[in-house]
Amino acid sequence: MFRIRNEAYRARVPSVDRSLTAPVLAGVVTAVVGFTSSFAVLLAGLRAVGATEREAASGLLAVTLAFAAGIIGLALWHRIPLTLAWSTPGAALLVGTGVVDGGWPAAVGAFLVTGLLFVATGYVGWLGRLVARIPTGVAQAMLAGVLLPLVLAPVEAVADVPALALPVVLVWLLVVRWAPRWAVPAALVAALVVIAVDLTRTGTAVTGSLAPALAWTTPAFTPAALVGIALPLYVVTMASQNVPGVAVLRSFGYDAPWRSTMTVTGVGTVVAAPFGSHALNLAAISAALAAGDEAGPDRDRRWIAAVSAGVTYVVLALSSGALASVTAAAPGGLVETVAGLALLGAFGAAVASALADPGTRTSAVVAFVVAAGGLGFAGIGAAFWALLAGLVVRVAVERPVRA
Repeated sequence: MFRIRNEAYRARVPSVDRSLTAPVLAGVVTAVVGFTSSFAVLLAGLRAVGATEREAASGLLAVTLAFAAGIIGLALWHRIPLTLAWSTPGAALLVGTGVVDGGWPAAVGAFLVTGLLFVATGYVGWLGRLVARIPTGVAQAMLAGVLLPLVLAPVEAVADVPALALPVVLVWLLVVRWAPRWAVPAALVAALVVIAVDLTRTGTAVTGSLAPALAWTTPAFTPAALVGIALPLYVVTMASQNVPGVAVLRSFGYDAPWRSTMTVTGVGTVVAAPFGSHALNLAAISAALAAGDEAGPDRDRRWIAAVSAGVTYVVLALSSGALASVTAAAPGGLVETVAGLALLGAFGAAVASALADPGTRTSAVVAFVVAAGGLGFAGIGAAFWALLAGLVVRVAVERPVRA
């Protein structure tokens, strides 16, 4: 009798899939898509501010291991599908900044200070409020201006080396039509194939170590690096990664533990900075892969997807040396093509956000033009001056005058 009643109860109550397959696979997909979609941007940014190939490979390894450990720790502690990433907009900002006074050690010092600012944001309320007071249009316009030269790279590559760049762009176009999530990874695979064919044809050897290795750089601190790298990197990462990351989690019914996240990403940035890591932050776009329905119907078990992503990131980090060496040997413009395709979505979102409010459109356009123009002054890159110019126009022109 009991068995009959129990079977009748099971028939009335829908069963919940308790298997680990869905969350584990979702985590693997999260890591693979997140890593392959933007590591080219990261390597380009580190090289732009003075890193050697060995130091850039170390930076890719360090940042991946750091946020992988952060993901696993936060997911196990809070039991939510919280994922971290490197700051892709921040890496793009480094491309536009270039080498600052003090070179690579000064850039590393700026990365370290950025991490301290993240930690402070979690504990000092007025710092977070100060960042929130920066008009969204101005911050996003600065980011769009920084991204513009990068998203133009595929167009320039098609014009300069069509035989190499066109296959990559065509693969991206085909895949973005049917499986947009995998468009950039597919473009990366196409680029690697083209690189292999070109290296074989020309007889060019890949130099550098293919094994993952960390390289220590003693940080230096210069005013130009702190103002030109640390401040814009902090603002861009907060506005384009951390704030949207909180919103993505909230859209799936999860509250991001703000203080814990800022502490972990800040401390992780500080610890990994001497090895070349620029910034850790909440994942934004890839966060939906671990927190959404693809991670299984049981919302209380989707944190497993985050742990799975963290473990997969550790495995992917082992390819850092090989990826840095292969991309360094690539024909000019090919890696930039993949990076530009990866940033198209971020560029479109930044432009849309910058121009959304008619009341701040003038300041946003000014910030965009200054950033896109690459204005550098006193050893400080365009990102800082774009932010400053936009804020000046906002105060002087757009704010209503009180009677």
